[in-house]
Formats: sequence, C-alpha cells, structure tokens
Amino acid sequence: MLGIAVTEAITTIAEAEQRFHLRRSQTEDFFREWTENLPELSSIDRTNLDILWQRYIYHRSAGNLLESTVMLLIVSPLLAIAGLYDPPFRVKSEESIRIELSDSEETLFGRIDVLVLRDRLWVIVLESKKTMFSVWSALPQTLAYLIASPNLDRPTFGILTNGDDFLFIKLESKEYAMSQVFSPLVKQQDLEQVCKILRKLSQIVLEP
Repeated sequence: MLGIAVTEAITTIAEAEQRFHLRRSQTEDFFREWTENLPELSSIDRTNLDILWQRYIYHRSAGNLLESTVMLLIVSPLLAIAGLYDPPFRVKSEESIRIELSDSEETLFGRIDVLVLRDRLWVIVLESKKTMFSVWSALPQTLAYLIASPNLDRPTFGILTNGDDFLFIKLESKEYAMSQVFSPLVKQQDLEQVCKILRKLSQIVLEP
C-alpha cells in the first residue's frame, strides 16, 4: 500500500472532502457550541489574559514568530488559563496519524506539532509567518487529522492558530463546520472569546 504525507496528498478543502467523503454543513445550528452558553470568565482570568495579550503583542511587534515561539508565548499559556492542562485532561504532543483510504491503495501519514486532549479536542499550531501559513490554508490537513480520531462516532473539535488568528472547527458524522476567525492581534477581546470557547468545548468532550 502506497504511503503519502498528508501535507502532500491533501492541499485543498475540495481534496479533503473528496478523499474522506466529507461535506460542509449548511445547517446554522450544526456548530452552535462556539456561540451558545459560553462560560463566564473571572476577574483573575481576564487579568491573566490581558498579561498574555500584552506579552504576545510585545514579541510579535519585533517580527514574525516561529511555530515553537507561538506555542510558548500564547498557545500553552492560553490552554493553562482555560484549564486544559489539569485533570482529567491528558496531552499528547507531536501526534502521528495513519489514515487508510478504503477506496484506494493509499495510506496517509502525518506528523505535526499538535496537542490532542482526550482524543476529541485537537490544537494545531502554525507558524506566524506568511499568508500561506494562515489558519485557512491549514484547514484541509486539519480535516485529515480529525478524521484520524478514534472517536468519530462523537463530535470532534479542532482549533487552528498561528498566534495572530484562531479558528474552531467541528467534525461529526462526515460533516464539518467552522467558527468565525478570531484575531486577538487586531482585537484584544477576541482572546477572551477564544478562552471561553475552549472552556465550553472542554466541557463537551468530558461528557460521557
């Protein structure tokens, strides 16, 4: 069976949809988790997020940031504030995936810097570099990674970020949908919204 890297095999959303038999949901309430009943933040949360934002802006103003720096400056602290490093969550880093396509002789392999929390919440970090590394450009590969989840019978969520922008995605029963793009680099309040959504999704993936 032929082995191909995910980043080479899946370069457009159309390719991801065709290879994995996916469709983008046209139903407004399919991905309502990022808008409804979001938890409130405490004053301590807001203070910590303000410090995080100020720190990121300071370093970002000096130029583009590497993936590892984005993880260090904003992603890891944000996950900590959202409570995703605490029990009962477990974190896996640099997760390897293997996808065997039932209608071809191909096996897709992938390994990127991701954090996988309880197999249903994937955090994918990109370099804050060029337009080609925008969160939108990573969507095809992200769909491939979510397909590799062992819990496809339940909703699986992903968050893509290059530090400047954040995008949430939901995959369920071969359907997917996306949130709006949040841009803390432009609007500080977007970082609070991202934290609220992370907490909401963490509650959902813990449901039995």
